[in-house]
Amino acid sequence: MNIGLSSYSLDREIESGRMTLGQVMDFAVAQGAQCMELVPFAFRFDDPVTGKIDYDAIRKVKKQAADAGIILSNYSVLADFCKDGEALDKEIARICHEVDIAAELGIPRMRHDVCAFRRPQAHNTLKDFEYWLPVMAEAAKKVCEHGKARSVKTMIENHGFFANGCDRVQRILAAVNDENYGLLLDTGNIVCVDEDASIAARELAPITKMVHLKDFYIRTRDPGDSTQFDCAGSWFRSRGGRYLRGAILAQGDLDIYETLGALKHAGYDGDIVIEFEGLEDAKYASSVSMKNARRIWEEI
Repeated sequence: MNIGLSSYSLDREIESGRMTLGQVMDFAVAQGAQCMELVPFAFRFDDPVTGKIDYDAIRKVKKQAADAGIILSNYSVLADFCKDGEALDKEIARICHEVDIAAELGIPRMRHDVCAFRRPQAHNTLKDFEYWLPVMAEAAKKVCEHGKARSVKTMIENHGFFANGCDRVQRILAAVNDENYGLLLDTGNIVCVDEDASIAARELAPITKMVHLKDFYIRTRDPGDSTQFDCAGSWFRSRGGRYLRGAILAQGDLDIYETLGALKHAGYDGDIVIEFEGLEDAKYASSVSMKNARRIWEEI
């Protein structure tokens, strides 16, 4: 079992120019990280207009990871398959292109969404889910097949307000029904649909291939400065209307001991990657979160 860091946790440092991706990897290793997830938000490995893959950038990052002594364990991208016709075909092609990038990076897994995580709340109903389920599943199958050809295992993450929750995630996995398609369990995102993180960990651990470990503050009354969807440090709303904000791991309102205990006692031994998206200084928060994750795993 490896504990590591998602590059997303330090996006603010990369976007501001205070750190490069190579420096993020060095920092993560200095804090005890054994693996890293790459999320191409603050950086890219292709031209945003032509889509041409930047093989020089890929070679550089692979060397930096090898020099730092860190495993590149996952590549995560956004996707939305709730489309029709040509728009859907283009989106599937775009995500297959991302699979190609993951393969060139030598990363064995890639998580991609199946819907927009900012879907309007009125469109997140069970009726909407049943309508789009076969479309999302068929698109994910096509990406999964491409992943097989490139030796990349594709995954769904419980993310946002639509393709989230124990039942819906398992419905999607069952509809795709392929050994090359698995689950990235996000132990924080589950509260976005008002489900309990530790219960979700117990239920989903047997089918989990990778874990995003994170924490949230949870409030039932408006704490001020809240939005519906801005999860990058601000207060935002769960599907049921609770107020959430990212927290340093084990300093928020989720029971990290119980959640990690559920995973450990279920025999989970895959990668656990910290994903921080709170207001605190990202380097400090990432360091404390990784140390807390290791300490709690050893204590339970």
